[in-house]
Amino acid sequence: MTMLSRLSSGIEARARRARALLEDRRGVAAVEFAFVVPVLLCMYFITMEASQGIEVNKKVSRMGSAVADLITQQSAITKAEVVAIMQIGGAIIQPYDRSQPTLDVTAIQLGTEATPVARVAWSLKLNSSGNPVAVAAKGDIVTDSQLNRIRAPGAFYIRVRSSLNYEPVVTWNGDATSMGLLTAFNDIGMGETFYLRPRISQKIPCDDCP
Repeated sequence: MTMLSRLSSGIEARARRARALLEDRRGVAAVEFAFVVPVLLCMYFITMEASQGIEVNKKVSRMGSAVADLITQQSAITKAEVVAIMQIGGAIIQPYDRSQPTLDVTAIQLGTEATPVARVAWSLKLNSSGNPVAVAAKGDIVTDSQLNRIRAPGAFYIRVRSSLNYEPVVTWNGDATSMGLLTAFNDIGMGETFYLRPRISQKIPCDDCP
């Protein structure tokens, strides 16, 4: 066999092996699975987080609405009753417990001027230890763009603000600490503000509230 023949045979043998390799379908499913699984997992976690986030956001709004509704059904109220109502409202957020919601209640009395001045009649919120404290001092002027739309001489409003810094489950662990670059998705702010008028009286006094 001449050198040219041996060279030709070698080229043909390599070509046959290349064709056999290209035609070999063994392991294709495993390779496709390896490519597809990360995409499917990402889609799953995104969908799960989006649905959980939407649900928690609804609960944050429902929490404030429930507290405002319960308080405005009273003709008078005490500090202990306001605290109990806020604790009931805070339970609405369960079973989510990766961060703590905040609630504050402010009773607002508007003056009888042509442009009524809104002042704090009483206010209450629970601090990080769960103890009731004032949101603002009695008589402080309330400035709020939302209040400007409903400002009326002599009106009395109960304002309830609910908020939560949402922690996605994929960025959170059992020690309540964040993980790596995923911290960019931490502390997604959720909140709602409600202004309600008293239902059965002109005002809702709270004599022992700060």
